[in-house]
Amino acid sequence: MPTIAEPGTLYIVGTPIGNLEDITFRAVRILQSVNSIAAEDTRHTGKLLQHFQIKTPQISYHEHNSTQRLPELLQRLQRGESIALVTDAGMPSISDPGYSLVKACVDLGIPVVPIPGATASITALSASGLPTERFVFEGFLPTKGKERQQRLEFLQTETRTLIFYEAPHRLRQTLQDLANFLGTERQIVLARELTKLHEEFWRGTIANAIDRYAQKQPQGEFTLVVAGAIEETPILSTDALKAELQELLHQGMTRSQASQKLAKVTSLTRQQIYQLALTLTD
Repeated sequence: MPTIAEPGTLYIVGTPIGNLEDITFRAVRILQSVNSIAAEDTRHTGKLLQHFQIKTPQISYHEHNSTQRLPELLQRLQRGESIALVTDAGMPSISDPGYSLVKACVDLGIPVVPIPGATASITALSASGLPTERFVFEGFLPTKGKERQQRLEFLQTETRTLIFYEAPHRLRQTLQDLANFLGTERQIVLARELTKLHEEFWRGTIANAIDRYAQKQPQGEFTLVVAGAIEETPILSTDALKAELQELLHQGMTRSQASQKLAKVTSLTRQQIYQLALTLTD
């Protein structure tokens, strides 16, 4: 892997989400060697560059100018320039307009190279204490009423751990909406100011979180990690269970095999189902 930037390449560079020591040596080398840095906020990124004595020129690329700036960046890359894309904190293109630039480069065959770094969603999940085997990153919920409601309704039965981002001024409303759609007893972790001086992890139920911030003013950027829905085992009536057993027996299964199969998808044990299977006629 080259240690300096290659011509005509877009680099997706992860920057610290708080603590400047979290930047990687590779990220610093790439930021030093590219022709320019496309930054969400040049003033914010300027502080990072100054800290690491990086003198590479910046060009602004953010939500409000991405449509106008995109053709220019693509032209520069096609001329052979190398560009590093950075966001204010974390990995670019995650809940970020950088996605449009990455997709355009992929469509045009322009090389895109990720330089991994910290990201708030995984940082919060790793220390949340909630299941990490499977999870869903939802980013910011829609702010509009109908879209927001539809999204929360869709997530009601999601069994994977849920991860959201939220701004402090919308936290209370979001907690109330989560309570309305997911239930007040769902476990939640509020990760605040990650990797910074006042980093905080708060754990409890959604109801507890609502109570906490009814009396306390939310401050800092939040990552919410919410437990997924509990998978409910279907409860079949005796008649329905007999019908299922009869169908499996007609397919050639033995009573033992059929009982074992149905025990995996119902609340009954294999022995209980087997006793019922014995009452069936061949």
